[in-house]
Amino acid sequence: MAETSGAKTSTAKSTEEKVAALQKGYTFEGATIALGAAIVDGEVRPEAQVALPLGMMNRHGLVAGATGTGKTVTLHMMAEQLSSAGVPVFLADIKGDLSGLAAPGAGGEKLLARTRGIGQEWEAASFPVEYLALGGDGAGVPVRATVTSFGPILLSRVMELNETQESSLTLIFHFADQHQLELVDLKDLRAVIQFLTSDEGKDELENLGGLSKATAGVILRELVGLEAAGLEKFFGEPEFDTAELLRTAPDGRGVITCLELPSLQGRPVLFSTFLMWLLADLFHDLPEMGDVDKPKLVFFLDEAHLLFNGATKAFLDAITQTVRLIRSKGVGIFFVTQTPKDVPADVLGQLANRVQHALRAFTPDDAKALKATVSTFPVSDYDLEEVLTSAGIGEAVVTVMNENGAPTPVALTRMRAPGSVVGPADAALVAATVQASPLLPRYGTAVDGVSAYEKLQQQEAAASAAPVPGPAQPPPPLPSPRLEPPAPSRRDDGGGVADEVMGALGGALGSGLRSMIRSAGTQLGRDLMRSVFGTAPRRRR
Repeated sequence: MAETSGAKTSTAKSTEEKVAALQKGYTFEGATIALGAAIVDGEVRPEAQVALPLGMMNRHGLVAGATGTGKTVTLHMMAEQLSSAGVPVFLADIKGDLSGLAAPGAGGEKLLARTRGIGQEWEAASFPVEYLALGGDGAGVPVRATVTSFGPILLSRVMELNETQESSLTLIFHFADQHQLELVDLKDLRAVIQFLTSDEGKDELENLGGLSKATAGVILRELVGLEAAGLEKFFGEPEFDTAELLRTAPDGRGVITCLELPSLQGRPVLFSTFLMWLLADLFHDLPEMGDVDKPKLVFFLDEAHLLFNGATKAFLDAITQTVRLIRSKGVGIFFVTQTPKDVPADVLGQLANRVQHALRAFTPDDAKALKATVSTFPVSDYDLEEVLTSAGIGEAVVTVMNENGAPTPVALTRMRAPGSVVGPADAALVAATVQASPLLPRYGTAVDGVSAYEKLQQQEAAASAAPVPGPAQPPPPLPSPRLEPPAPSRRDDGGGVADEVMGALGGALGSGLRSMIRSAGTQLGRDLMRSVFGTAPRRRR
């Protein structure tokens, strides 16, 4: 009978045979990210080093484990080595624990004894770090997005709209785009919805089709709720250019971009959706690269379960497509969460590199999750159910993709220690780093230019100023829809990626709009083919 995945092999091996198998399985020709030393039969074996090929990091990965088992330190350590290899890194720092990357660590005797035991030559080091903060809410260079580029699918996720309301919001975006009403911030979107539900805009609302005044009113109320919660500062200009995430420092090391999110722990949907906007924008702009010696960027999504909780099928489909397709752009995504079951199966199946810290089995649900986790690993020489419940802090079960595209042997690993400060950096250091950032002059001050709100205000003012005598004059018309086709773009070249995008959007927009998307001759179809999330290119000035 065939062995079950994750089960212990039935043929007994000696300790030396197990060590030799791990040494062979983790010997690579190219550059690697060192993870630690294997633990075999209860003993750390520094001669059996466990590593991850740098060229395989765009095949995505998962770092999982219960709270307090060392997940954050693992991604901290991986980020350091990626930076040293010249690879830019993006970290979503929801708990504020990763800012210490900018400061050299302090090695105590306990730390040095541990690192010597795994064959690590530990050295204190600091790394080039860029601190960002959504809308300037925290210590970092402000990051903003325009409502237009954020798109209706992602905005619906933030507003927690149902699928019908999401489809209606897509029509509102289409109307604004057709009439050159730029949606820069939330007041622009509010102004467009108020116009469509007013007496002056009722004809336009009727012409849209599929958008009821009642649904528009619901969307408007949700929008006002976002503004009341103070979320308007996350939308506006200058919009963040995701090319900033791809920078290297003057010494050739990759810049580690740390998006500070501790003030948003109570708003998980906002920041998780914002992270997907960053990925969607990168997907827009990066060229196809195929296999690469090292990734252009590695993106760590901490607390990844927040991204999927309560998500619509359309949103999940779009995430799945993004993860699958962005690999060819040279971007690796690592999901960091508590258990693999936090990640949908369609996404989990694309994560070739696994670092699984300890799990807890206190409840029947925990036990079920443990068995499910074990079943996802290749057959090994370990009793994984026992190992995953008994592994210590800073130990993890590892299997990665080797240079031939096959999984490496499962290895219980004592992980390496970071060289920089583990935990928050001194507030003064963070503040000084932000003030010295080359990004601060470009993004530090919000700009409120002429967009939909101002244009509709001007229209209303012009109508109010019309002479009273004589026949009533109609209000000035809205700007005419753009009739010229969009400029050719590598994103919309048809076939391949475009077909995948169309498939993802088909479910996102509802049956009433699918035929419009499929018709390449419609402006709406062309607009929405720009991204799996319906996001638009950045507004160029």
